[in-house]
Amino acid sequence: MFTLAEVASLSDIQPTYRILKPWWDVFMDYLAVVMLMVAIFAGTMQLTKDQVVCLPVLQSTVNSKVQPDTSGKADFTTVEPTAGQGEEVSMRTVPFESAPTVTPGLFLSGATSSQYQSTESGQELKKEQKDSSGRKTNLDFQQYVFINQMCYHLALPWYSKYFPYLVLIHTIILIVSSNFWFKYPKTCSKIEHFVSILGKCFESPWTTKALSETACEDSEENKQRLTGAQSLPKYVSTSSDEGSPSASTPMITKSGFKFSADKPMIEIPSVTILDKKDGEQAKALFEKVRKFRAHVEDSDLIYKLYVGQTVIKTVKFIFILCYTANFVNTISFEHICNPKVEHLIGYTQFECTHNMAYMLKKLLISYISLICVYGFICLYTLFWLVRIPLKEYSFEKVREESSFSDIPDVKNDFAFLLHMVDQYDQLYSKRFGVFLSEVSENKLRGISLNHEWTYEKLRQHVSRNAQDKQELHLFMLSGVPDAVFDLTDLDVLKLELIPEAKITAKISQMTNLQELHLYHCPAKVEQTAFSFLRDHLRCLHVKFTDVAEIPAWVYLLKTLRELYLIGNLNSENNKMIGLESLRELRHLKILHVKSNLTKIPPNITDVAPHLTKLVIHNDGTKLVVLNSLKKMTNVAELELQNCELERIPHAIFSLSNLQELDLKSNSIRTIEEIISFQHLKRLTCLKLWHNKIVSIPSSITHIKNLESLYLSNNKLETLPAAVFSLQKLRCLDVSFNSIAVIPVEIGLLQNLQHFHITGNKVDVLPKQLFKCVKLRTLSLGQNCITSIPDKISQLLQLTYLELKGNCLDRLPVTLGQCQLLRKSGLVVEDHLFDALPSEVKEVLNQDTSIPFANGI
Repeated sequence: MFTLAEVASLSDIQPTYRILKPWWDVFMDYLAVVMLMVAIFAGTMQLTKDQVVCLPVLQSTVNSKVQPDTSGKADFTTVEPTAGQGEEVSMRTVPFESAPTVTPGLFLSGATSSQYQSTESGQELKKEQKDSSGRKTNLDFQQYVFINQMCYHLALPWYSKYFPYLVLIHTIILIVSSNFWFKYPKTCSKIEHFVSILGKCFESPWTTKALSETACEDSEENKQRLTGAQSLPKYVSTSSDEGSPSASTPMITKSGFKFSADKPMIEIPSVTILDKKDGEQAKALFEKVRKFRAHVEDSDLIYKLYVGQTVIKTVKFIFILCYTANFVNTISFEHICNPKVEHLIGYTQFECTHNMAYMLKKLLISYISLICVYGFICLYTLFWLVRIPLKEYSFEKVREESSFSDIPDVKNDFAFLLHMVDQYDQLYSKRFGVFLSEVSENKLRGISLNHEWTYEKLRQHVSRNAQDKQELHLFMLSGVPDAVFDLTDLDVLKLELIPEAKITAKISQMTNLQELHLYHCPAKVEQTAFSFLRDHLRCLHVKFTDVAEIPAWVYLLKTLRELYLIGNLNSENNKMIGLESLRELRHLKILHVKSNLTKIPPNITDVAPHLTKLVIHNDGTKLVVLNSLKKMTNVAELELQNCELERIPHAIFSLSNLQELDLKSNSIRTIEEIISFQHLKRLTCLKLWHNKIVSIPSSITHIKNLESLYLSNNKLETLPAAVFSLQKLRCLDVSFNSIAVIPVEIGLLQNLQHFHITGNKVDVLPKQLFKCVKLRTLSLGQNCITSIPDKISQLLQLTYLELKGNCLDRLPVTLGQCQLLRKSGLVVEDHLFDALPSEVKEVLNQDTSIPFANGI
């Protein structure tokens, strides 16, 4: 027989699962253990002491009950029921002196014989009564054993024989039903994961010390403690603070401080920030909670399984109660047995007694009482399952009591597990809710970030940019470290791929900050910080994926001078470039848009009167509508790059203040419209590079004020004489075309300082080129030039000379007479330079403080 401990192990669950056992499940588990004890106790008693004792019913005894008393006194045995314990029946012998004795098997011939026999029988009976009590049955011991076993199975009700085993089976079924949801693989894995995460969340330093202590750091009360304790009273009571958390951060417990009257002292938290290990563990918990929620919220299997097992237990209770109540009265002490073995025993009827009847009846009543209590609890569980929407869980109370107002409501199995935890202790779900809050996660990231990125580490990342400004570039951090705002001498701050960037009021310390870069970084700005940026920020770069990522405060920076927008501005969203838009940027002078525009957004025209420079860099999308350009009367610089333009837009000719026009990387084939540039009196720079231009019209002579002309990377084969009539031309770039001859008219450009003809088919340099004595940059590389005239010595201001990629066999010795030319500005093959006389090389190797420039 198995022991109670072995059976009770069926109801054992891991101690960690106790948080998912509400009071009714715990109570039902204990009831199941008690029922197990009843079953095992009854089974043990039945195996050791259960037996039936049977005696035959004598025929004489039966007859004596029905025959009248017709003779004198006689003694015989009769069976009478006597009141015993409960409803038990006992046998007793009653003497009757007047009744004659009737013995079975004797034949009486007459009255005399009858009288004689009666007298003789009476004498024998008296003699037997003196020897022993009762009547002999002429059965031996083996016959009694046989009949007892027969009658145990025939006369005894089945419930009396199998009651302990039925109770054991029913109890095991109830135990299995109660704990099936902990064992079933589909639910066990989720429950185990949930309990593990819940325990870690409850014990995490982030939910115990760090959360409250970091709140105290920012409070005025804590500042007062840190600055000086002598001004504080000797005793301060904090009981009211502990009982009533503040409205802003109810979840953050205030760290109390106490003072002794004898020795004033301050209790300062020993740990004000999380160490690195605790911070990493807390961040891992946030990730685990997020993944667990996504995994569990999509199904309600745990809920259905719990409801199913509760229904099964309720149905089981009703079934047990219905059939068990009918068998209470069948358990009795006395039973009549008719085994039909008269040919072996000689008797047809036996009266039997069951020695365990009383005990079994009491145990059955106890079992029915236990099962009734169990059933009522099952009914209550069903009522609880129906009354509350267990597939939805709201952290409303937690949101009200804490500063984490963004804790989301959950559903399905996740909600059900939290409802079950609430039955154990609501503090678990409250602390668990902290790890569902993005605000809480951001605070944790901020603490870890500040711990890692100290002032000293940030100072090491500060560098000087091309404009000789101090610049700090932060890339892929969880936030903006507080120490950044202590770099008061910083000029440029770049924030890239920082999803939770927050600019605090401490930025007002950065008085030198004038340029801010936000690359995929929708930064949030406090009111005080915004006021500072509005008054001090001059240049802002915003890079985004969708226009909605542009922070709204960008459009309110009234003193902003330069705005760079880089991102997707398709036809549906480009109207949002400003929301109420750029018209508030009244001091905006430079607007740079790198996107995929099909037309110039109307909101850009809102700031048109103030703009002096407009740059539109497309990704190859054709810019069709350009009429709004006419409103930009003050624009001095206009760039329309990679916009798939096939001709010069006519709207440009209305820009009377235009000084520089850049149409780089388009599909312009002809520039016949260039004659209209004569109306643009201030145009000094024209960039038509990286197009498909095959010829330059003679009407270019009408742009009399032109100083820079860029026609590189086109399909030009000749340079018309009209180009050299532009007397103010200082820079001419015709690199990477198919030009074979440099016209002699180039000598007319007396103001030419930068001439670039790299990557063409030139083989001879005209002597007139060296009449341009103001040349500082001369790019002749990748041509077919075989020699350089000695007259190059006339270019006294030459600082940059490119000759690499030609067919030269030597360099002119007169290069040494170019006073400003140095080796660093001479681009030529090494063997040609080495072939120069040593004195020339020595001159070219001299250091000079005058910087060279290539003019591009």
